[in-house]
Amino acid sequence: VQLQASGGGLVRPGGSLRLSCAASGVTLEHYEYYAIGWFRQAPGKEREGFGCITNSGGAPYYVDSVKGRFTISRDNAKKSVYLQMNNLKPEDTAIYYCAAQRYSSCSLRRDWYEYWGQGTLVTVSS
Repeated sequence: VQLQASGGGLVRPGGSLRLSCAASGVTLEHYEYYAIGWFRQAPGKEREGFGCITNSGGAPYYVDSVKGRFTISRDNAKKSVYLQMNNLKPEDTAIYYCAAQRYSSCSLRRDWYEYWGQGTLVTVSS
């Protein structure tokens, strides 16, 4: 499974961005078995998980720092997961990664996931 994260860029505080995580190298049928996690790595910090979605798309989970501002969704027909980020703050500046694991439930643990995308940079600055 290959993952391609895209949609990053420069945005002002309070602005919005929508990231995409597109999968390839997997059939539509098998993609539905994969849970997806979103991680980010700020400069000088470790990569941390902040949200994830189960293989069926039900009940995405978020950490408190992004809850109410970020929304994860998925379109299995397009083999894609989306991260809508609203009311962005300077502390959201990071490289954003998506990761996949063939399992129904998701996790915020890095070692849960076998497949990783290359990351996309989000910079929140005025």
